[in-house]
Amino acid sequence: MERGTIVKVAGPLVVAEGLVEARMFDLVRVGEQGLMGEIIEMRADRASIQVYEETEGLGPGDPVEGTGAPLSVELGPGMLGAVYDGVQRPLDALERLAGAFLARGISAPGLDREKRWEFVPCLAEGTDVVAGDIIGTVQENEVIEHRIMVPPGYGGTIASIKAGSFTVVEPVAQLRLADGTLHPLPMMHTWPVRVPRPYARKVSADEPLVTGTRVIDTFFPLVKGGVACIPGPFGAGKTVTQHQVAKWSNAQVVVFIGCGERGNEMTDVLMEFPELTDPYSGYPLMTRTVLVANTSNMPVAAREASVYTGITMAEYFRDMGYEVVLQADSTSRWAEAMREISGRLEEMPGEEGFPAYLGTKLAAFYERAGKVECLGSDTGAVGSRRGATRTADSDAASAARSVREDSKEGSDGAASAPPRTGSISVVGSVSPPGGDLSEPVVQNTLRVVKVFWALQDTLAYERHFPAIDWLTSYSLYLEKLRPHWDAEVSSEFRTRRDECMAILQRESELAEIVRLVGLEALSPEEQILMETAKSVREDFLQQNAFRDDDQFTSLQKQDLLLKTILLFHEKAIEAQGKGSLLRHIFEAPVRERIARAKYLTEDELAVFDELASDIETQLVGEGGGEV
Repeated sequence: MERGTIVKVAGPLVVAEGLVEARMFDLVRVGEQGLMGEIIEMRADRASIQVYEETEGLGPGDPVEGTGAPLSVELGPGMLGAVYDGVQRPLDALERLAGAFLARGISAPGLDREKRWEFVPCLAEGTDVVAGDIIGTVQENEVIEHRIMVPPGYGGTIASIKAGSFTVVEPVAQLRLADGTLHPLPMMHTWPVRVPRPYARKVSADEPLVTGTRVIDTFFPLVKGGVACIPGPFGAGKTVTQHQVAKWSNAQVVVFIGCGERGNEMTDVLMEFPELTDPYSGYPLMTRTVLVANTSNMPVAAREASVYTGITMAEYFRDMGYEVVLQADSTSRWAEAMREISGRLEEMPGEEGFPAYLGTKLAAFYERAGKVECLGSDTGAVGSRRGATRTADSDAASAARSVREDSKEGSDGAASAPPRTGSISVVGSVSPPGGDLSEPVVQNTLRVVKVFWALQDTLAYERHFPAIDWLTSYSLYLEKLRPHWDAEVSSEFRTRRDECMAILQRESELAEIVRLVGLEALSPEEQILMETAKSVREDFLQQNAFRDDDQFTSLQKQDLLLKTILLFHEKAIEAQGKGSLLRHIFEAPVRERIARAKYLTEDELAVFDELASDIETQLVGEGGGEV
């Protein structure tokens, strides 16, 4: 291996000379302890290296050894349920090697080399295969079936393949290449994190990522394969919102990247996720989750690597034909790491000191999301998800499971239609200082994402959760989702959503008048609108993530809630026109029942018909009086 010598150390940046054969983004070992680093700039034989560990003690003259390979991740059975650092070192393995306080230079493979997996082939000897073809399966856990694929860049004929128990490095098949040579196919392969994994083609995404959170699913929805960002100040509820998306979204695999977050927040994730129950299978949520943990007190350069490590692992599960949701918390810390390294490289700074290429880096990350036709000549009909039928306890879990089963059709099971498709939905959290949405990371993110969930601290202080501001947030996927909503929910769902948004916007316009002269100064129709807007806010948008009967709401129930609230609005205006007192309208007994309708279980949706009848009877049927 080529060896060089350190000539300069500037925090996480090390400059070495003598690396003539090195290339950009090659992995190197720095110093006597072999600290992990990556080349980010080359000038003749002088390389600038960002080091993913503390550089204390390094100095000029210390050795640097090239590996000749880029920073890569190991992909294969054993990833689900694992907790990695930013460069895919399993934290549990590092703890066994070094204790609670990790020593510098320590390393461990991303996948366990000792554990054996039961491999079940699905192809016979003599079968011609191309990159992406599934040659067999491993039941990784009770929920997810791991599909072993021909790695990208390879193709030929299966010379031999066998069932049995293997480690990830033992060949399960031999591939005869076009030149006649044999290439072993183990269950794992490596992939450079900065290179997007190939696919056949991207396809238009038109199916919603159902999260069970009403303000998201109805007002600002995300599609499977879409991109969204959640900016907001400290305490506005980013973490709880992301936990809700991770737990309840109808994706099959979750990749959670803690990118430079505070240690206590990452600890909450590490403590809670193993305790949470997957509502779709009844097993722990970690059975379908990969965690990349990189806290703010870890070396700053490792934050950048953690983002690419996570998205590469998500692409791997996408290539199997799974629907993946990736959450990065937070991209602001990633941008701060880029600013730190850019300053050390003495590059020309952009706005607020961030590098001029900040927008390019963010766009390159988010564009790796999407729904794709996977590589391979097979149909994707490989087995079925076994062990995923144990019943969870709550009614919400039952409803969520039916959402998942509907979403699985076409991507799982023997009834799948070719070609095999997979998707990655990316939800990026942004933590602007002081909640300032005009700062560069937020603005550059908004240029590339299509869903904006704006968290407001004022809503959080009012105890309105999720604190997503309905006047600032938006989704550009509404038209794409209309056909799905019309077919699967209701032909009026989009119309009701738009009508409620118009009511909320009109409430905002009238709010200043109310503050100045009081509610009584408004016309009766405007007073009814203000009451309806209050109902939309409190009875629909507000949702308790810690109540079993409110943490998940199916699309069908969301539609019925909107229908009921708008029916009350319509009948209230009709009753007022016939002479009913506004006080009698607003104090009608059915009003309390509407407020509690969000707590109805999915088995009690017939109650909404009773509510409609009561609204008609109590508001219009009785009538009388003067305004």
